[in-house]
Amino acid sequence: MRSGFFEKLKDIYARYLELSERMSDAAVISNPPEWTNIAKAHSEIAETAEKYAEYAENEKRLAETEAAYKAETDSEMKELFFAEIEACKENLQRLTDELKILLLPKDKNDDRNCIVEIRGGAGGEEAALFAYELYRMYLNYCERHRLKTELVDINETELGGIKEVVFNVAGKDAYKQLKFESGVHRVQRVPETESQGRVHTSTATVAVLPEAEDVEVEIKEEDIRVDVYRSSGAGGQKVNKTETAIRITHFPTGLVVTCQDERSQLKNKDKAFKVLRSRLYDYYSNQNRSAYDEHRKSLVGTGDRSERIRTYNFPQGRVTDHRIGLSQYNLNEFIMGDIESMTEALAVAEREALLAGEEN
Repeated sequence: MRSGFFEKLKDIYARYLELSERMSDAAVISNPPEWTNIAKAHSEIAETAEKYAEYAENEKRLAETEAAYKAETDSEMKELFFAEIEACKENLQRLTDELKILLLPKDKNDDRNCIVEIRGGAGGEEAALFAYELYRMYLNYCERHRLKTELVDINETELGGIKEVVFNVAGKDAYKQLKFESGVHRVQRVPETESQGRVHTSTATVAVLPEAEDVEVEIKEEDIRVDVYRSSGAGGQKVNKTETAIRITHFPTGLVVTCQDERSQLKNKDKAFKVLRSRLYDYYSNQNRSAYDEHRKSLVGTGDRSERIRTYNFPQGRVTDHRIGLSQYNLNEFIMGDIESMTEALAVAEREALLAGEEN
């Protein structure tokens, strides 16, 4: 293990002790904003610092036990000391592995709320029906994990599918929990309208964007146009006789956001601006338009059948994530929101890739 690794850990532990002391300072306690900032910084490094303290304690115990083993002449005592030495070494290896993970660079967006966008891709009405099932899958997942969802916009079809849906997800580590869902999802099954019993392949695209704060993205008034119109349901059926739906066009980027879920024009406008800020945050985080286009392509693809991050094969009851080559045969439960084992496996794969990069 590189010495720089432990030097970094020592610095973190020293900082942790310093912050602990400052949190007990009467002058800091009497200043709530300062105490809150210090407590936040303390919390962010607490797990790493405490794990390093455990490592240092085991290292000290190993040195003392090795010295005792060398000085001991009684064979039974030497056996006991040897067993203790082996236990310390195992603990040190475990703690080293855990500390490596804790020092990996964190995704700055992990603890944010997020915006989820689902669109039907190749496959016509079957793709729209699949997009609806994905939407229901994520709603069920969010409910299981106590994440709050709020519909922004939905474009339904007459047969119960959706051409597009946009919704907010709020709660602890919302983006972290859903970020691996971005990409092209492919379904293979026999549609209800298929009289010959042939398996069809359709797709839907999913994009998960971290929610941006107001201060992170400046939206200039001269850069946008806000249009107001009447909201409509499936097949163009009017669901609101007043003009409450909102469309915002951002001229510099060409981004367009619509929202018609609320009966209040003001609420629709607030929701639309929230989505626009998140899309702009995603846009500007990728430095320039070409980088943005490549990022969006990698995020959601083109919707073509040959592109996919995951396949839902109904005849076999199988769901396969092609990024990690993992297949599970619990499709009925999975499509109802039981996706934890897959998302956890993706998180582990990402962590292992980061660790491999750190070691090379």
